Amino acid sequence: MQDPALALRLMNKECCSRGSMLGTSKTTGYLSTFTTRLLQSLRATGVRPPGCTTTSTLQAAMPKRKRSTAAGDFSTTKVKKHDIAGADENEGEDFDSELTPIEEDSQGSNSEPNGNKRSKKKTAATKKKVPGKVIPEGNPAVSRKDRIKTEDENGDPIIRTPQVNSDYLPLPWKGRLGYACLNTYLRTSNPPIFCSRTCRISTILQKGSAADGQAYVESLGLQNAWDLGKMIRWNEKYGIKFLRISSEIFPFASHEKYGYSLEFAAEPLREAGRLAMKFGHRLTMHPGQYTQIASLRGAVITASVRDLEYHSQLLRLLGLEGQANQDAVMILHMGGVFGNKKATLDRFRENYTTLLSDDIKARLVLENDDSWTVHDLLPICHELNIPLVLDYHHHNIRHREDLREGTLDLLPFLPEIKKTWTRKNITQKQHYSEARDNAVTDYDMRKHSKRVQKLPPCDPTMDLMIEAKDKEQAVFELYRKYAIGGEGLFRDMVPYLRTDENAPEKLVRGRKEVSESVKVVDDKDLAMGGEEGRVYWPEGKEEWLSPLKKIRRKKTEADEEIVVEKKVTNGRQQTKNMKGEVAIREDVKVVVETRNTRGRQRTEQPRVEIYEADPAPETAKTRPLRNSKKLAMTVPERGGP
Repeated sequence: MQDPALALRLMNKECCSRGSMLGTSKTTGYLSTFTTRLLQSLRATGVRPPGCTTTSTLQAAMPKRKRSTAAGDFSTTKVKKHDIAGADENEGEDFDSELTPIEEDSQGSNSEPNGNKRSKKKTAATKKKVPGKVIPEGNPAVSRKDRIKTEDENGDPIIRTPQVNSDYLPLPWKGRLGYACLNTYLRTSNPPIFCSRTCRISTILQKGSAADGQAYVESLGLQNAWDLGKMIRWNEKYGIKFLRISSEIFPFASHEKYGYSLEFAAEPLREAGRLAMKFGHRLTMHPGQYTQIASLRGAVITASVRDLEYHSQLLRLLGLEGQANQDAVMILHMGGVFGNKKATLDRFRENYTTLLSDDIKARLVLENDDSWTVHDLLPICHELNIPLVLDYHHHNIRHREDLREGTLDLLPFLPEIKKTWTRKNITQKQHYSEARDNAVTDYDMRKHSKRVQKLPPCDPTMDLMIEAKDKEQAVFELYRKYAIGGEGLFRDMVPYLRTDENAPEKLVRGRKEVSESVKVVDDKDLAMGGEEGRVYWPEGKEEWLSPLKKIRRKKTEADEEIVVEKKVTNGRQQTKNMKGEVAIREDVKVVVETRNTRGRQRTEQPRVEIYEADPAPETAKTRPLRNSKKLAMTVPERGGP
């Protein structure tokens, strides 16, 4: 085809005819497909339409069809991750239209006529395959974060030097073991008990006025704060006396535009602090990884200081006194290296001394991580009188070159680390976690295991934070293994059954009623494990936490009916029963053709396919299918065939 104008007219006619047959919503898809094919054909023959170098510019020459959506216009508010710790990763998500990828022209142009660069989307054909991903047999749909890389790019096995660990065990244990932020048993209770209810900024804006949006956010914070007291009571019953409070307890409290003071939640926070002092529990916090006061960017430093002020105010409102208040620390990472460790340490030193309040300085402690080793941080901790939290897991990933992985080579430095705590009269704490099984790369090593198998060689009187996926269950595992907390402290759950909850409300003739056959549990005993303390579930048995789902039996031919698969019409599921319309025969099956139209599933009229091995009834009007040996007939909606 040598005439570009004729080609455009023919393609326009084809697209419009396709759209009229299949619905206007399909026109856009066919337009993109035929545009791509035409452009590739023209390039193959050496002909280029004037001014049309890409699919987008070629489509610009076509008549436009107005696109509409039932959901209306989309509007999003983007929040940078460093603006607030724990911000939603999907906040401000962009919706990109999908176009069929094509090759660039001979000049390699990848720009639109207005000069904006066109973003390229990776397809299945262009994505680079990563070798060494081990996928369990029988389960091909394994998420990327759960796969473990065991081979390099050449297919050779990756070998990591084995850890060299100390044989010392801190027994009998006299300190406090704890977990971070979430309790798996309480989170899955009914109603759920947790301290990290949050929302999107777009949800706040949809509440109407600024006062309504603020009231909604504060209501989430109040629920989280009251649940903190419930978590402390639960921990006391089962001998857990150390808890890290979630930084998301008050959503967007440190945001530049939508931030707010925590004075409205003083009552539930004081109650949580009163319980912690009564039971001798320790409460700490850990600002997120984007809180970096040594950053190169001034906006990040400002946001980090704001976030630290938020954590400081929360800990003050707990009303802790004496040693409990001194032990309520905030753990912080140094953050990025930014290409120069010395310059980064200088910025941290300056910002720490000039930008932080006295209360923040009194609570701030540093933790080694994947970028900063224990020996990188010890000098500045001594200089600025900052306690150092030893994280064994991070040490195994990043440590001084003359040290080996494991705990043995760390033993000579433990007294030096302890001095950073005793100088400020703060009870020392450490973090312990383990990597997943078979992890050899640094990337896979970063992910915590579900539970830990042992205690580190630490002082048995200090506090130890267990950072594991199974949270409080990882603490229970250590309690059982080393006989900590006494015998009979907790027992195994009955799978899928809880006796510490009220029956869910049921709608009976428009009224909410509670089944009389289920015992009513007092509010103070809700989700507390009952009289027998059945709150432990074995590793890998997360499904025990939820009630067993009812499985409905699918109707079969024994039921003497054929059921067409469910179809979605205007958001409602409808099932069409073909009983009495088609005789049950082995060579007959019901076929429902479906097609997706702009996110909605449309179902064509059902038809019955009859194989030639058993000829169709003479009364049926049949016609042969293209490239098929089957015959098809339409099933009438009412009456017999």
